[in-house]
Amino acid sequence: MNVLFICTGNTCRSPLAEGYLKSKNISGISVLSAGLCACGEPISKNSAAAAAEIGVDLSSHTSRPVTKELVDWADKVFCMSHSHFNMLLTLGVAREKLFILGDGIADPYGGDISVYKECLKQIIKEIDLLFKSVTIRESKMDDTDASTVAKLEKICFSAPWSATALKDSAKNGTKFFLAETNGEIAGYIGIDTVLDEGYITNIAVFPEFKKMGVASALLKYTESFANKNKLSFITLEVRVSNSAAIKLYEKHGFKKEGQRKNFYANPTEDALILTKRF
Repeated sequence: MNVLFICTGNTCRSPLAEGYLKSKNISGISVLSAGLCACGEPISKNSAAAAAEIGVDLSSHTSRPVTKELVDWADKVFCMSHSHFNMLLTLGVAREKLFILGDGIADPYGGDISVYKECLKQIIKEIDLLFKSVTIRESKMDDTDASTVAKLEKICFSAPWSATALKDSAKNGTKFFLAETNGEIAGYIGIDTVLDEGYITNIAVFPEFKKMGVASALLKYTESFANKNKLSFITLEVRVSNSAAIKLYEKHGFKKEGQRKNFYANPTEDALILTKRF
């Protein structure tokens, strides 16, 4: 997931947000910031000082203006105020892309260092509520993992795998990778390998963890697994109507290579075959 933070000059609030979220090193999340009135100025001294106190180095930051390319790159655009939000709407940015960080972050410009520290504290609080660190681990599908993933399957799919089916699949060679945040399972992906070919069985994310980069983290981990094991490709099926998933897969380099007629039931629907070749 690509995240863009927006403020006015890109010298105080948005670079603080960018720097802090980057420092969390969340797999699958890329971060940038920009300003509606930015003109290549350096980071404010108090912003740099406040960030340095939490171990974030912003000394080399130079403000950048908002551009169409940046907005197109972003999956989510977080504004620091309602006025920024409304301005971007008038400029034609899609409403579904736009969010306000918290209920807005007050501009610390002109304040002393304590004001900037308080601003950063608020930014940290709001980002921590939105973004949690994602770790990936391989699972042998013991009873606990299988039970949790089976619950996720029931939420996401019309023909869910049971805990028994998941455990049997693991015993038969399917590799399962689980995404966790603070020890809680957020999503999973499964992949079967045949010689140098990889077939993704399913990928799913719990609703409360969606739009947090979990699916991207799982795909990147699976791509790394494919490279390490010298697979020539990885492939999957997706409902033709699932535009959000298709967009995500395409962003990761998957391309349409076919279509399966009436592949899905409840409701009946074709499946696109999407493949990433290495």
